[in-house]
Amino acid sequence: MMDVIVVGAGPTGLMLAAELRLHGARVVVLERDAEPTEVVRAGGLHVRSIELMDQRGLLERFLALGTRHETGGFFAGIDKPWPERMDTAHGYVLGIPQPVVDRLLAERAVELGAEIRRGCEVTGLSQDEDGVTAELADGTQLRSRYLVGCDGGRSAVRKMLGIGFPGEPSRVETLLGEVELAMPRDELMAKVAEVRETQKRFGVVPLADGAYRVIAPAAGLAEDRAVPPTLDELKAQLVAFAGTDFGVHSPRWLSRFGDATRQAERYRAGRAFLAGDAAHIHPPTGGQGLNLGVQDAANLGWKLAAELNGWAPAGLLDSYQAERHPVAADVLTNTRAQMALMSLEPGPQAVRSLLSELMDFEEVNRYLIEKVTAIGVRYDFGEGHELLGRRLRDVGLKRGRLYELMHGGRGLLLDQTGQLSAGGWADRVDHVVDVSEELDVPAVLLRPDGYVAWAGKDQSGLEDRLRRWFGAPTG
Repeated sequence: MMDVIVVGAGPTGLMLAAELRLHGARVVVLERDAEPTEVVRAGGLHVRSIELMDQRGLLERFLALGTRHETGGFFAGIDKPWPERMDTAHGYVLGIPQPVVDRLLAERAVELGAEIRRGCEVTGLSQDEDGVTAELADGTQLRSRYLVGCDGGRSAVRKMLGIGFPGEPSRVETLLGEVELAMPRDELMAKVAEVRETQKRFGVVPLADGAYRVIAPAAGLAEDRAVPPTLDELKAQLVAFAGTDFGVHSPRWLSRFGDATRQAERYRAGRAFLAGDAAHIHPPTGGQGLNLGVQDAANLGWKLAAELNGWAPAGLLDSYQAERHPVAADVLTNTRAQMALMSLEPGPQAVRSLLSELMDFEEVNRYLIEKVTAIGVRYDFGEGHELLGRRLRDVGLKRGRLYELMHGGRGLLLDQTGQLSAGGWADRVDHVVDVSEELDVPAVLLRPDGYVAWAGKDQSGLEDRLRRWFGAPTG
């Protein structure tokens, strides 16, 4: 029997597999498609996801294949500069196509010992008090202690579990593709800039190899969004908005997406869980979808591993939904708002103009960008220090950096006093005595996902939080 079956080899599933393998869980990833997709549905990592890659020692791999952007325009396309004094050591967006993200995370999962089986479609699920049985399209069955559906917005796992997916259907649709364009580049980009003065859902982005990524509003809603648009359909929409089709030809791939917003009623059904797009879908405004899923995986992975390894305190697995459901609900809200602000109707345009003025205030600009980049997330851990429930940015220590100490995915007690102890939890929590000029608190206890579980200097208070998040002490 496996420990965990992960259904879906996208960023969420692959990140989850790697997180589970850090703690020794036996993991298999089942992916319906025989080959990795080349469709670029997301184009980058936001700050919180960049921090997670740094915490796991993966960031250099991503930086080598991505491009840093310190640019605004991430909230509803309102062009404001990147906020100053953001609470992070990684104040940028990393442009990197989703297929590259998938490949890097797959390589990491396999390095750690996860198995990835492609061309394996899950067609049935059943569970009992001991585990979950997955039925595959070829008639075989696979048994595991837990299963996580990371299989996208049309999640078969969610449907088989009977979990409701309420929300709002798509009202508008957008065409997307990688193509060749015959129009000279200077002329092309001038025309695109002209169109984007009013139509923020239109765009043409040059790619490194001379091709272009093209985005244009569709004429209406397709009966089946899984069916890609034709080249003629894309041409017609380019002409409709730009007065020219730019000489578009030779598409590598074409796709379409809507602006539906839906969220699973619950993220858990017995021994099965949902994560990523299987748990929530929303418009791609602000580029939050891939990042939200990766962060789901970072939250669930160590908790599920704790249960498998026998030390999870009561309620730890249920805290996954308690923490992540409100975060996704907030993303659904802000993407709905962004879509409304991109409407060409007079009312939304008036609100957009007012918000643009408000974003000239540094605090407003920072607040909105911290929302999009997820560094403003605060979990409800109860009353306590202002850091409690927040992720802690990478800080310099006398002997290195904080994030360098988190590669193993364990809890971390950073002790600037040298007088505290986590001895009963040494198999789960690293105790590091070091000092930082950037950290104005005697000590902090970090969960494996980087969020502050306790801050202070009192040993009894520390032990209460150790028990809450890391279970009973040993010895």
